[in-house]
Amino acid sequence: MEKNMDELTYRPIGIIHTEFRDKAEAPIQGVFAKDAKGEVEVFPEYAAGLRDIEGFSHVILIYHFHLADGGYSLVTKPFLEDEQHGIFSIRHFKRPNPIGLSVVRLESVRGNKLEISEVDIIDGAPLLDIKPFVPRFDHRDNAKSGWLSNPHLDMVKGESGKHRPE
Repeated sequence: MEKNMDELTYRPIGIIHTEFRDKAEAPIQGVFAKDAKGEVEVFPEYAAGLRDIEGFSHVILIYHFHLADGGYSLVTKPFLEDEQHGIFSIRHFKRPNPIGLSVVRLESVRGNKLEISEVDIIDGAPLLDIKPFVPRFDHRDNAKSGWLSNPHLDMVKGESGKHRPE
């Protein structure tokens, strides 16, 4: 039986709380913001799914870009460069489906709440899913970074927690 693929529906399983209120405040990537902290609040009806998660140092959060303005652009300028690239070769929020993915450090688990750091997510983002980050599965030898291998991008200093330009 063929399913109708015209429309898919997902329900949030929680909400992500951070200190970042808009795009200009959020770090470009969480790896550049070691001190950026947040909390993932998993709705009580999904809390049992957190069993055994405390053994992972990092988790992958999949969420909805709730502040995306509804439009998308197939070619746009990423935050790290002045040249335009295809939307599927960058991590910009103006996507056909405004879905975000962030790897964050899991600091602690308290009931249905995850304390996280290395976060680059804007406060209030609806959480769609959580997956464990498993270095053995998620690492690839000889992976390429496409246009991000550009030598001038080496000058971007992630240690400062550089924020996105407006």
